[in-house]
Amino acid sequence: MLMTGGATATPEGAAPDLLALFVWLSPAYPVGAFAYSHGLEWAVETGEVRDHASLGGWVDDLLRYGGPFADAVLLAHGFRATEDGADERLAEVLELASAFAPSRERQMETLNQGDAFVSATRIAWPAPIFERLPQAWDGRVAYPVAVGMAAAAHRLPLAATLKAYLNAVAANLISAAVRLVPLGQTDGNRALAAATATVREVAPLAAEVPLERIGGAALKSDIASMRHETQYTRLFRS
Repeated sequence: MLMTGGATATPEGAAPDLLALFVWLSPAYPVGAFAYSHGLEWAVETGEVRDHASLGGWVDDLLRYGGPFADAVLLAHGFRATEDGADERLAEVLELASAFAPSRERQMETLNQGDAFVSATRIAWPAPIFERLPQAWDGRVAYPVAVGMAAAAHRLPLAATLKAYLNAVAANLISAAVRLVPLGQTDGNRALAAATATVREVAPLAAEVPLERIGGAALKSDIASMRHETQYTRLFRS
């Protein structure tokens, strides 16, 4: 049976159809992820990230303790609020997600991508949540919460959504580093393989963090995003 927007309802006991996640989180989906480096460009400029080993450590720290992990927590809460039809709770998650950015560029990164994701998805993959969203929330939509909303609306499993989201974030960071350092494709692929192992470990943890305990400790990344605002030559918007 076909659900609204092209997502397929999964028969009971069958493996879930995750094709929508592959589409939404692919580099081809029109959210402009390629334009953002999450402060990585400054880290390369200062030599903090300079090779395969330092890139691997940077990405691993982000996935465990930084913005990507906090975003995964927000995704999980946005998913559950959408699944429960709790629009007031969803508005609280969206408000926190909009404010929970350590720099102007990081806020721009999440809100620009989130708004683009909602615009593209509500047309190609429609769902009731996108139609009633203006009544629930009159602000902009952070990217991870937008992904969580869409996944819940199309009955995709939260666990797979978190893994796919974190893996896409890691892949985008590594793609940026391949261009910035520069690194060869082999080293980039090795870094992505290592990041995938980290994603498997941290995604279940993000699903269990209460909203009131959300936080992060990747301070170098946060400072890098602030420094990037005044970096003289830049390829990326963050």
